[in-house]
Amino acid sequence: MKAIGSFLVVVILAAGLAGLAYARWTRAIADADAALAEDHLEVALAGYTAGAAHFDRVPAARQFFASEYARVINNELWILYRLGRFDDVVDLAERSPDAASPHFWSACSFYEKALVEEKPDQRLGWLTRAEEEFHRAAEASPDDWDTKYNFELATRLASEMRKQPKAAPKQLMQLLRPPPAGAKTPKRVG
Repeated sequence: MKAIGSFLVVVILAAGLAGLAYARWTRAIADADAALAEDHLEVALAGYTAGAAHFDRVPAARQFFASEYARVINNELWILYRLGRFDDVVDLAERSPDAASPHFWSACSFYEKALVEEKPDQRLGWLTRAEEEFHRAAEASPDDWDTKYNFELATRLASEMRKQPKAAPKQLMQLLRPPPAGAKTPKRVG
């Protein structure tokens, strides 16, 4: 009976030490979560980057705590997107786990790049890449209606761009809603 009690004490002590070690190891992630809650995106990004680096140094931890790692990478992708660092989003998405929605974030980045591109050929290229990535994201998350909507939007816009490649970037969304036949073009005021 004494041996079982001693064994349980050792197991509880080991579990406690492991919990403390994990809390210390993921301190940067907890700080990043707090910074994100206060909308300090740059500070949160630095914390998530540091937390992801901890996971990257220990591949076994990345597999054992896969959901936490995916959450960290997803938050990092979201922050990079919000900061308008679209090339960084695409670079990080290429090496991210599927659970972090990398195809969605890279598709959103390609879409944003297409909206501001002046050259028609490059604009269509960005839009086509967005369409492909949204398709992959929709396949990965078939129940996500936002992803499906974005995929349909990118597909329709790319189709219209193929028909009218010379449309100006400011007129892209108007391609999706052409005026009815016989309707007068509204005058621009201002």
